[in-house]
Amino acid sequence: MSTLGADVRRLVLAAAVSSERERAGQVDFARFFPDDDGPVSREDGPAHATASALVFDPTLTRTLLVFHTKGQFWVQPGGHLESGDESIADAALRELREETGVVVTDVPEPLVYDLDHHALSSAFGRCASHLDIGVAIVVTDDTALIVSDESEDVRWWPIDALPDQVPVGFDGRVRRLRDRLRV
Repeated sequence: MSTLGADVRRLVLAAAVSSERERAGQVDFARFFPDDDGPVSREDGPAHATASALVFDPTLTRTLLVFHTKGQFWVQPGGHLESGDESIADAALRELREETGVVVTDVPEPLVYDLDHHALSSAFGRCASHLDIGVAIVVTDDTALIVSDESEDVRWWPIDALPDQVPVGFDGRVRRLRDRLRV
C-alpha cells in the first residue's frame, strides 16, 4: 500500500489552500504522512486515510449522499482504502460504485479534492479518526441508484437544502468543492 501512501502525500503537498482552516488541515495531514509510509489502512492504527467521492450533478446544484448506518448521518460515499486501489481517485470511484451503483471510469485531471480529518464515534470500533481525501466528481443523475449494506438510503440532495443530519462542517465542505469545480 506504499503506492497509496505516496499518492496521499502527493495530494497533501499539492492541496489547494485558500484559508487558514485549509492550511491547518494540510499541516495536520502532513504530520501523518511525512513520507510515503503514512497510515493508509485501518490496520495502520486508529487514525488512517480514507477516500470519498463528493458527487455533483452537471448543474452543480445537487449532491449525491448516502445515509450511513453506523454514523446515522447523511454523507458522501467513501471508505477505507484497499490493497487493489491504485490511487486515491481509484479508491473514491470504487467506493462510489459499491455504495451507490454509480460507475465512473475516469476522474478528469486536474483532480479537484479536499482534505478532511474527522473524529469518529465509538460506533466505528477501533477507528478513532479518518483522514479523508474527498474527490469531486460530476455525473449525470440518471443512473439507477442502489443502497449498500453500509447505508440505509441513497439520494440526490439540493446543495442549498442539505438534510439536517450531516456531519458538522459538511455543508461548507460541499460548497467549497463545488466552487472549485466552477473555476
